Amino acid sequence: MSAKGSEFEGKVVVVTGGNRGIGLAICRRFAAAGARLAICGRDEAALDTAHSLLAQETDCFAATCDLADAAAVERFSKDVLGRFGSVDVVVASAGGVGPASLLHETSWGDWRECIASNLDATFLTFKAFVPTMIAQGHGSLIAFASVAGKKPIEGRSAYGAAKLAIVGLVRALAVEVGRHGINVNAISPGGVEGERFSGNVRRLASVSGRSEEAVRADFSEATPMRRLVSADDVAGACLFLASRAAAAITGEDLNVSNGLVMY
Repeated sequence: MSAKGSEFEGKVVVVTGGNRGIGLAICRRFAAAGARLAICGRDEAALDTAHSLLAQETDCFAATCDLADAAAVERFSKDVLGRFGSVDVVVASAGGVGPASLLHETSWGDWRECIASNLDATFLTFKAFVPTMIAQGHGSLIAFASVAGKKPIEGRSAYGAAKLAIVGLVRALAVEVGRHGINVNAISPGGVEGERFSGNVRRLASVSGRSEEAVRADFSEATPMRRLVSADDVAGACLFLASRAAAAITGEDLNVSNGLVMY
């Protein structure tokens, strides 16, 4: 997509976790479409690298932020609005991997960290930017759930609970803000090829006693498409949900899983 004449040209897009993996792929697609970007992450080195790449393509603001810290998220939102004046799209793509452990072996600390880095972070991100969208009368909010919230995975109870709760948050918020011209949707990726997925495969193999090859096949060979999802697959779905083509879509949970999950 060329930036010239794109509906995203000049639009302000916030992407949490925009410094690596899926988040960075989303940023690259929005940048190519002419959007201005505000990104955050906790890893300063990765954030600096991502900012250097993205700044070559578009106007990009970057800041470190602990998204489970309400005060930090509020500061980030004020900095973004101070820089750009408005925001058109907010993509809450940041999230923690959570523990790979059976529920009865999961510590309270690991459970709380998983809920905080996924559900709480999404809540705080949306809470910070919704008032501006209400005032301007438009906006698109996109959260990240996961197929792990709908298709049970051994050793992923905390993560599955956090991600399915995000779907509930999205549906409730869609009802609250629809009259203000704001769309709210979620994306549920399947197994997304990359460093994070490979790490999860190793951890899940350890919990289940199965081989890494068998665990990986659960996310690839078990799908109708017989492959893993790419970060760009997810980024494409994100741009669609933020576009005018999705103007009548809200409160939805879009699976991007090669058919691993169909509900």
